[in-house]
Amino acid sequence: MPIVRFKGYGETEVPVGSSLLEAAQKIDAPEGYACGGVCACSTCHVYVLQGAALLSEKEEEEEDILDKAFDVRAVSRLGCQSKIEKDGVIEVEITRESLEAFENEHPEHRGKYTKR
Repeated sequence: MPIVRFKGYGETEVPVGSSLLEAAQKIDAPEGYACGGVCACSTCHVYVLQGAALLSEKEEEEEDILDKAFDVRAVSRLGCQSKIEKDGVIEVEITRESLEAFENEHPEHRGKYTKR
């Protein structure tokens, strides 16, 4: 089974076909998902540091949403659209944008992941 490591938040095994967002939710990693994971916002924006070749290709819809995200890099992906297609290790860093969105979605965690 693929292993997804969330830098600073732990790791989990998930079945092929899972998204990075689903992997984050499995271990309660603070990845935002304001739209519910339907590619309508950029709050699940992450950086894939290792294992990008194990993920589905970016589609035009994901590229369009990433155009609206903050601090986009070559390794940027939307967690809801990044489906794991092969076994291996994937290392992910959750962006500040996503951490802030998570805190907004979960007020009980406000200030826990981002210092204001």
